[in-house]
Amino acid sequence: MNNPWLRHHRDALFTALHRLRAAPLNALLAAIALGIVLALPATGEMLILNFMRLAGLVSTKPQISVFLAQDASAAAVAEVDKRLHSQRGVKEVRFVPKAEALARLKKSEGMAAVIESLPQNPLPDAFIVLPSSDEPASLEALKTDLAKLPKVAQVQLDSAWVKRLDATLRLGRAALAILAGLLGVALVAVTFNTIRLQILTQRDEIEVSRLLGASYGFIQRPFYYSGLIQSLLGGTVAWLLVLGATEALRAPLGAMAAAFSLNLSLSRLPPDETVLLFAVSLLLGYVGTWLSVRRFLKAA
Repeated sequence: MNNPWLRHHRDALFTALHRLRAAPLNALLAAIALGIVLALPATGEMLILNFMRLAGLVSTKPQISVFLAQDASAAAVAEVDKRLHSQRGVKEVRFVPKAEALARLKKSEGMAAVIESLPQNPLPDAFIVLPSSDEPASLEALKTDLAKLPKVAQVQLDSAWVKRLDATLRLGRAALAILAGLLGVALVAVTFNTIRLQILTQRDEIEVSRLLGASYGFIQRPFYYSGLIQSLLGGTVAWLLVLGATEALRAPLGAMAAAFSLNLSLSRLPPDETVLLFAVSLLLGYVGTWLSVRRFLKAA
């Protein structure tokens, strides 16, 4: 290797690896500490991404359910259907006959025996209306207009739960961002202290290097490589912890999904999020190393 710059960096990398190999227990404990700090927000991000995927499986568009009176005749149903299709602000209309609604309810666990004991179908005919606007004022106005149609017994706006789910996810992302920021500071502090201990341990070697005329860059370079290697090891530990948490949660989540008749499985952290995990680990490790070298190396 004839290039002096590459040769200096190669020597610094080998020096850093030699120092880590000389104290394997310290390197392992530091990697575990960094990994735990990184794994907490990464696991939270994995869970939120899975819940967002679940939210995407259900319709996020608000719907309006129009329930007719029990004594509504076929002619009345046809009249309501005609008016709904011509109603301003209505994008799509779907008719749900009372027989179809009863058949669906009968398939629910524990409901078949109850329905069989009923003398007649207690469910009304209904229309599912998809509005053309998501504005709250427009939805309320449309709900009021639909309630005035003949033989309409009740109108229900089915959007509150979607808003609650979206608000909950946004709150979760905000809380996760705060947690990630705090733990990022902790990661910088761990790296800072690890490199500080290395500098104090190598104080005699640093002093000899200075007496031999070594430049400041030559002395500090191995510490930067040590910090980056520790961060890379910490990112690897964090990725393994998130992977283990994903596998451990799959069985209980599958049981819960089956209880609610949901087709849901827990996905691993996506590749782009994995790359981001390692990138953040290296960046924060570099910041911690830079602060420690700047603070202690000149005083060593």
